[in-house]
Amino acid sequence: MAIPLYPKFPAIRIPGTYVSVRLEDFLVLITFALWLMLNLNKLKTFAKDKITQSIVIFLSVGLVSLASAILITQTVIPHLGLLHWLRRIEYLTLFFVGITAIKEEKNLDFYLKVFGITIIVAFIYGLGQKYLSWPVIITQNLEYSKGIALRWIPGSHINSTFAGHYDLATYLVMLLPIFVSLLFVVKGIGSKSFLATVILAGLWLLANAISRISIVSYLIGITFSLILLKRYKALPLAIILSLIFFSFSSDLLSRYVRIIEVGSKQIMRIDKLFYNIYPAFVYAAEEELTPQRRLREATPTPTSVPVFEDRSTSIRLNVEWPRALRALAKNPLLGMGYSSITLATDNDYLRLLGETGILGFLSFFLIFARLSGKFKKAIVIIRKDTNSLSAVFLAGALGALSGVFTNAVFIDIFEASKFATIFWLIVGFTIATIDLKRNE
Repeated sequence: MAIPLYPKFPAIRIPGTYVSVRLEDFLVLITFALWLMLNLNKLKTFAKDKITQSIVIFLSVGLVSLASAILITQTVIPHLGLLHWLRRIEYLTLFFVGITAIKEEKNLDFYLKVFGITIIVAFIYGLGQKYLSWPVIITQNLEYSKGIALRWIPGSHINSTFAGHYDLATYLVMLLPIFVSLLFVVKGIGSKSFLATVILAGLWLLANAISRISIVSYLIGITFSLILLKRYKALPLAIILSLIFFSFSSDLLSRYVRIIEVGSKQIMRIDKLFYNIYPAFVYAAEEELTPQRRLREATPTPTSVPVFEDRSTSIRLNVEWPRALRALAKNPLLGMGYSSITLATDNDYLRLLGETGILGFLSFFLIFARLSGKFKKAIVIIRKDTNSLSAVFLAGALGALSGVFTNAVFIDIFEASKFATIFWLIVGFTIATIDLKRNE
């Protein structure tokens, strides 16, 4: 609860960047230290596990990439690159904590309730930001990252307790498919009321975060989850109700209208270009005209034409994505090092390629390739029993994973601390739940 709900106040400033060490970093450090003390006798078992080995490979490639960036290409400030690498280790430690946290199904029930309460509290704070001028703490530039309290203004995004609206939206993309799946399976008025409250709170936050790709990712997530649970009749109901809910957000609708208008104008521009190059009709001159002397005329000053574009899309296509591709081209194998392409690329796959190269990209997805072996077993578990808490959680988690990977096309999510730490914790819960059901 502390990581998603405690605002991003800086604890220790880092020279050369506006990313700070925060209290949540110490919380994760203490948690992992305690985990190590309690699991010393299991470390050899973890070391032999293929998933652990793939994580070590990923971190090792990142370290080699960082060394290359510092010593050879000299494209990073050493202490910044090192902190970025250590941050990846920090996030991944909670994967191991999650694996050992689920001993029985009632543990899973407890943590899901905690996640539900967390969403409700974030919703209440989001309401306070929008209607009661509660402070907004974000980290989108140097001044804001100092912990300056801002105020929400009409038309802007709701961040709640998160450092940015994209972080909040992706957090909801990860959790809402689990709660939507539970709503259509769990019985009892009390349980259904709690789940409905969590879902409505999450949908309000998602709509007011105004992240277009996150809406799509959420719909992909719940679709995949409900198909796994064979709740085919519930699927259109869930999608329709969600779309109705989102339609009440005028800001969200205006952003979708904007991207549609920009897209249609680009298509019309392409059509006009092709028409000028290849006209439909060609007419021959009937008579030869006598060339006439041109009179010098004053050329009027052209009036400026406002550029009609979608700002976030233009930044990605014209600035951030080309920058990552240029970094990859300079060092295809190892990239240009962590922090070399600034703090944002708005595409986690291109960021991975630009910073750690092809080797870093492949080693990262080696983790998920190893995890997919476990996920296949989860599908078998779900097919055997679609009504147990464990099976519903697994279906929701797998659906959420599809939504998260969709979001990563447009957002740097695996570097966002509030999301990434909880993401790896939930992946750990998922693996532990799979092993628990298999042992049964």
